[in-house]
Amino acid sequence: MNYDVIVIGGGHAGIEASLASARMGAKTLLVTILAEQIGASSCNPAIGGLAKGHLVKEIDALGGEMGLCTDATGLQFRILNASKGPAVRGSRAQIDMDRYRIYMRDVILRTPNLDIKQEMVDSLFIEEGEARGVVTQLGNKYMAPKLIITAGTFLDGVIHIGETQLSAGRQGEFASIKLAECWRRLGFEIGRLKTGTCARVDGTSIDFSQMEEQHGDENPIPFSFRTPRETFHPKQLPCMVAYTNSSTHNIIESNFYRAPLFSGQIDGIGPRYCPSIEDKINRFRDRERHQIFIEPQTLEANEFYLNGMSTSLPTDVQLDMIRSVAGMEEAKIVRYGYAIEYDFIQPTELKHTLETKKIKGLYCAGQVNGTTGYEEAAAQGLMAGINAVLALRNEDPFVLGRDEAYIGVLIDDLVTKGTKEPYRMFTSRAEYRLLLREDNADIRLSQYGYQLGLLDEEFYNKVISKKESLDEAIAFLKNTSVTPTKEFLEQLEAIGEMKINDRTFWIDVIGRGDFDKAKLLALLPDFEKYNDDVIEQILVEAKYSRYIDKQQSQIHRMEEMLSIKIPAEFNYRKVSGLSNEIVEKLEKFTPITLQAASQISGITPAALEIVHIYIKMECKAKQKMRMNNKK
Repeated sequence: MNYDVIVIGGGHAGIEASLASARMGAKTLLVTILAEQIGASSCNPAIGGLAKGHLVKEIDALGGEMGLCTDATGLQFRILNASKGPAVRGSRAQIDMDRYRIYMRDVILRTPNLDIKQEMVDSLFIEEGEARGVVTQLGNKYMAPKLIITAGTFLDGVIHIGETQLSAGRQGEFASIKLAECWRRLGFEIGRLKTGTCARVDGTSIDFSQMEEQHGDENPIPFSFRTPRETFHPKQLPCMVAYTNSSTHNIIESNFYRAPLFSGQIDGIGPRYCPSIEDKINRFRDRERHQIFIEPQTLEANEFYLNGMSTSLPTDVQLDMIRSVAGMEEAKIVRYGYAIEYDFIQPTELKHTLETKKIKGLYCAGQVNGTTGYEEAAAQGLMAGINAVLALRNEDPFVLGRDEAYIGVLIDDLVTKGTKEPYRMFTSRAEYRLLLREDNADIRLSQYGYQLGLLDEEFYNKVISKKESLDEAIAFLKNTSVTPTKEFLEQLEAIGEMKINDRTFWIDVIGRGDFDKAKLLALLPDFEKYNDDVIEQILVEAKYSRYIDKQQSQIHRMEEMLSIKIPAEFNYRKVSGLSNEIVEKLEKFTPITLQAASQISGITPAALEIVHIYIKMECKAKQKMRMNNKK
């Protein structure tokens, strides 16, 4: 059978890749090992978090499905870092992992141009350096000029539970052995990584009275910009908080010799920022206790996830350590925790479109690229699906810059720097984070989603209206000033604000730290014409106005720098401060502009700046020489 695009793997990356492809009009096939596991939450039953929430909002603003599904199946919604600035806040939701899976499967089954096959891909058809199709374990051949690999942890996956090792991509599911062998034969740089999950416990066996309750936000904010706030009233369940103790630590430490992580049984590198409980006890011996979040996995709250207790210890040790925690003395384990090792492709093998450099038409997205997290996977899947279809049409690729989106930062980090450990998104990775906030993702990116055909006109018109209102309000605040008249000083005093001493622009008045909607409307009643979404943006933009202007100026300077041409005879070996590796790459690829140089794997912004300085010095020297010759 012939298709335009074939997506291999039905996880979070595969979902967004196949939906984007089909919605853009391409005849698409999603091949997955188990159809009922499409959208499965292999690890924690939650979406979002710090920086990860940004990714979900951006996926939504581009027309992806993750935010809508989260709103429909969420059990608890919270804004993390709510007391801090908007740039570092992160939306997070507990989800009903069963309903999430069912929702995603149903969306895919109802999507035109999209077929599902419950099969395992064993090999790829590659001819003359181009993708042609796949062969499954059933011997079926499916042909397509664009293939997207979203195999997650399934490529030669090995599960570790104590001394026991199982060949699997997820507990109870086959590993993809033959496809992993195919990857190696194709000559890609392949590595091994490791991740893990915790035990799940029967809810009826937990004494919650000994634990702290953690509730969701009183007025929850939906993930999707397309979910109406006024009708968003999800039923929210509390999470519980428990703590390990000295007994827990002794149980774990006395069994280090049985831990695959320490026995040499595991070779793969795990995520630094999500260590197993045995790794925590080993690394932080001075800590008297570690926090555990007891999270419901479904609306019925019959099974709970022990967030913070990921482990690959033997089953008897898992039971003992869990029962040592207050409230868990009678705990019954439904599913044991485990670690899993799997193959990944070094992401420097990829272009910014997520197409492989070696094989035309072959794309990779998600955990196979060395990332960790549902959100990182979904973002990559969406971009791979979009770019596969654009390539089919012979249209320009869709690549987001670091100044446009966290998705741009994520992909740029991967393809230029590579990774030696599972990569996860952090706000600190985004140098323009004041511009790339969660709250303005729709304004930043919806134009692309609409142009690509992933967002409808009605929603896009709402975003345009919001942006126009915001631009109008900010222009007024930046260009209109107020003087310290007696009347105005009385107004400031009435709302509890400090007086001004000189002529001041409104943007600086409204930009004070504790300004809110009530104070804004008290001083500027005409602003009542703006809805709550716009007023929120006005307050944020005003507060960070000077910093935002500074970042935009930096972006402008960077754009000017990248447009500079590199002289054909430029000698990189004379440039002090460049590593030998960078010099060799620049000599090999001979980029004609700094923009072209920036696209080379491993060429850092710092290296570009150094080359830029030397180009300017060389130009000045030549100019001076010409002037001297004229004399």
